[in-house]
This record gives sequence, C-alpha cells and structure tokens, in this order.
Amino acid sequence: MAQLFRQMTLCGVGLIGGSLALIARHAGLVGKVVGLGRSQANLDVAIQRGMIDVATRDPVAAARGADLIVLAVPILTMRSTLEKMIEHTAPDAVVTDVGSVKGYVVRELEPLITGNRSLVAAHPVAGKETTGAAAADPGLFRDRRVIITPSAKSTPAAIAKIEQLWDETGACVEMMDASTHDQILARSSHLPQIVSSVLAASLKGEKVGDKLAAEYGAGGLRDTTRLAASSWEMWRDIFVANREAIAAALKLYSRTFAEFQRLVEAGDMQGVEKIFNRGRAMREEIR
Repeated sequence: MAQLFRQMTLCGVGLIGGSLALIARHAGLVGKVVGLGRSQANLDVAIQRGMIDVATRDPVAAARGADLIVLAVPILTMRSTLEKMIEHTAPDAVVTDVGSVKGYVVRELEPLITGNRSLVAAHPVAGKETTGAAAADPGLFRDRRVIITPSAKSTPAAIAKIEQLWDETGACVEMMDASTHDQILARSSHLPQIVSSVLAASLKGEKVGDKLAAEYGAGGLRDTTRLAASSWEMWRDIFVANREAIAAALKLYSRTFAEFQRLVEAGDMQGVEKIFNRGRAMREEIR
C-alpha cells in the first residue's frame, strides 16, 4: 500500500501506540515516526525496537511537520497534549486517538481542530494488562475490532486514511456514533475491568482461619483477576470520562448479581442454574 502520511507523531509510545507504529512502519504507511513521551527509558526502548525514528519529550518539537497525530495518552490529558501541538502540525494534519471513550474525546478535541485539519476518533478494541513500549506487539490488532466514530470535524478523506491505516493491522474496522460506542464499551470492556478489580480487592488479605484464601486459587482465579493488574492511570480517566454509561452498566450487573445472591441464600438451585446457564451461553457466543 502507498504511504498514507509523511510523518506520524505518536503521543504515548506504549502497548497500543507502539504496536500501531510497528505495523505502520513495516508496511510503509508512514514516512517518519516521531515518538513523544514522558519517560526517556521507555522512548529508548521504542527506538531500540524500531517503532520510532525520533524520540522527544517536547510536544512542540514532536508536532513540527506532522500530518498525523496519534493520541495514545490517558484520555484526560488528550486535550492539554493537543493544545500544545496543534498549531505546529501540517495544515492538513489528521488527529486521531486510541482511547476507549469516544464522546468525551470528541467534545474535548473538536474545538482545537483548525483550518484544513481533521479529527477522526478511533478505538482499537484490543489490549493487554501490560504497558509500555516493551509490550508492543505487531499482531495485537489482528481480527480485533477497531471502531471509528466520525464527527463534525471528520472529512471523508481523513476517515478513509485512518480506515486504511487500521485495515493494514488486520483489524475489522467499523463505524459507530460516539454515544453508542460508549454505552457498548461500558458493558463489554469497562465493566469486566471493574468486576476483576473488585474481586481481587475483596480477596486481598482475606483469610479463613490462618489461611489466605487467594493462595488456594487456581486457573479460574488467575484468569478472572487478570485485568486487576491493569494501569490505574489509564482506567481512572476512563471511569471519569464514561461515568454515566459505566454507572448504567454497573446497575445491570448489580441486578443480576443480587438475584444470584438471593437464589443462593434461598437454596433455589433451579434459579441458580438458569443464571449459570445463561452465563455459559453468553461465553460460548464469544469463543
């Protein structure tokens, strides 16, 4: 495929951004790649792994000449990061992001998009509990969804370029409005993180007699609490930016959990079985 962008500036060289940069460089979709980050050690890893050509901790230097800005920083810092950069980008620059909340991102970033620049918000629905440039994986997005949420500052040409960029990763790209995205992801992504974290927190230090209960967990406990190892910095911003949709998802979960608890306490195994089987059926649908 022909080059899509002359210079990609990647703000936040971690798991998602770093994986995208590896693919874009290998496929020749971008010319120069500039990495903007806070940690010199992490930027050094990105250089060593061939993700970026230039590393800097200066947002103005990172923005100069960029016709693609990829915001892979925590959601609540996206606006302040772009504010320092936008006027130093190319006049036709495209701004995109990889955040898992879209309504907040669009509302915050649209006022900064000036002239012939465009905003194309996107969310690759892929990830791990690991972070940093060392965790980047060029196979991360294969057969996973990437959701693009066009807005008033998205031009057809910019949308097409971002779609092509993500197509090259092997992802399945689809379009969705920001509100629908946020409601769906609150249920399918944000709620599982909360359940995992709260389960792990409830078992922290929990003893039966002198025995730590968690020490007797096997694969089930490890699998169910895997997400509890995730970055608080990233999730704090998600909880703030998508609070209303997450609250609705928690109510959905709470109703089912409360019903399950009531049935167990009543010894109603037929009722317990119905919920258990409903859960198993859902799990089989996503295998």
